[in-house]
Amino acid sequence: MATALVTGATSGIGASCVREFIGAGWKVVGTGRRADRLEALREELGDNFMPCVFDVRDEAGRDAALDALSGDFAQIDCLVNNAGLALGMAPAWQADLDDWKTMIDTNVTALVSITRKLLPMLVERKGAIINISSVAANYPYKGGNVYGGTKAFVRQFSLGLRSDLNGTGVRVTSIEPGMVETEFTVVRNGGNQEAADAFYEGVNPMTGDDIAETVLWVATLPPHLNINTLELMPVRQAFAGFSVERE
Repeated sequence: MATALVTGATSGIGASCVREFIGAGWKVVGTGRRADRLEALREELGDNFMPCVFDVRDEAGRDAALDALSGDFAQIDCLVNNAGLALGMAPAWQADLDDWKTMIDTNVTALVSITRKLLPMLVERKGAIINISSVAANYPYKGGNVYGGTKAFVRQFSLGLRSDLNGTGVRVTSIEPGMVETEFTVVRNGGNQEAADAFYEGVNPMTGDDIAETVLWVATLPPHLNINTLELMPVRQAFAGFSVERE
């Protein structure tokens, strides 16, 4: 039985990935800060789910939690780097520097750190790394500034890993979704649910389940196939137009 580790498993895409993988017969280690939500997932999903409570930015806490895993849960075959966030939509000169640093610490530093920790095992087991990036990696938009930069890093890091891991049997994929209706936009708007609802109104956006189905599909492809990057959008979303200022 294969085992996946999913970061940011307490909500949205992460929680959907946990359910999708377990439904397909995997064991799953789910990480997150909110112990109550992880425990609820264990009650829902049973013994094939192992909650692992830590903040991905806390390397000591992460190492203690992961080093305590045993049995099948200690043998990771697929790392799903899902934990990440966006904070604020202010233009760069008005943005909160602490928000910028939090996005970098979470979306970049924590992602590369947990990846490096698990890489020797993933090489040994000829596993897979699936990084959740964003269309923001490719298409800038007003207020996207540092968030888009972090997701561009995730895309490029994935491609760099793919180069380094060539010949090991490890597969690496960057999943780059557009509009997905989850808690993501609520967090970005400082907890304002109405703003999040307005953002998705009339768009028929993707769901966490949509992305989780895609992640599982990538993870279960024949071992000689690698999806390098995969961009997904709802039908009603398209590429941003150029921004032009006129006098």
